[in-house]
Amino acid sequence: MNNLPLWNKQSLLQSPLLKPLQPILASLAEEHFPTLQMCNALLVECQLGITVQQGLPLSFVPQALGKQGFESQYEPRCYLKGEVQMRENNWHDLLNALVWLTFPKSKASINARHYHVLTNTTAEAAGSQRGAVRDTATLLDESGVIVACADAELATLLRNFQWKELFWQRREQVLASMGFYLFGHGLYEKALQPYIGMTGQGVVLEVEQSFFTWALPQQLTHLDGLLAARMANPAYCLSTKELAPVPLLGIPGWMSDNENFLFYENTAYFRSGRGGLT
Repeated sequence: MNNLPLWNKQSLLQSPLLKPLQPILASLAEEHFPTLQMCNALLVECQLGITVQQGLPLSFVPQALGKQGFESQYEPRCYLKGEVQMRENNWHDLLNALVWLTFPKSKASINARHYHVLTNTTAEAAGSQRGAVRDTATLLDESGVIVACADAELATLLRNFQWKELFWQRREQVLASMGFYLFGHGLYEKALQPYIGMTGQGVVLEVEQSFFTWALPQQLTHLDGLLAARMANPAYCLSTKELAPVPLLGIPGWMSDNENFLFYENTAYFRSGRGGLT
């Protein structure tokens, strides 16, 4: 993404779209764009004990240049060595690191799904460059939104693209029983400069109503466990249709413009079926 903003910690902490990253953002320095070394220091200072699926401790390393052998490529290197490649002064890679620090179990589970497909010689893995599993995992990793929901009717409205009823007519119920947590680091990059048309890919996770009374760190830990379990289940992550498009700027409380019902009349954004903007 071109012309991204300069590092401004306070601005990031005030954005409702970046709320899941705020506990980690609060630990970063005010003055300078975070470095790879700073991200590694957070792993130690916060005593997070993050590991990849193999049990190896996570670390951030410089991106390798040139053509790499299989074990040195991004997903295998992460799975086999616990090393996440990262470019300096790069928003996309920084945000990926911050998501690892926020949702470590889910990121490790996604990485494991990638690795197992890459090392699988079945017809699906051999039949395309990525296959359906990797396409779905990649879409979630780049553009995913965790939708925590304690009301099955609201989840049905979301899946059926009934945006006006969900976000306007059921606005109070959404605020009370539904939560949206950006997950994809590519989506976080877009959230630095929000625009009409910005759409995430939602994975709906059922929670109890009491979930919405918990502190944010407790919510994030719970959702991380739920999503990691979902991604480890071979019955899931088989099709991108498992993910429900979410027009993010329509979420109640996320921007002042959506406090008027006319905002939801924009059918180019609030579409009636698949094929929404990203």
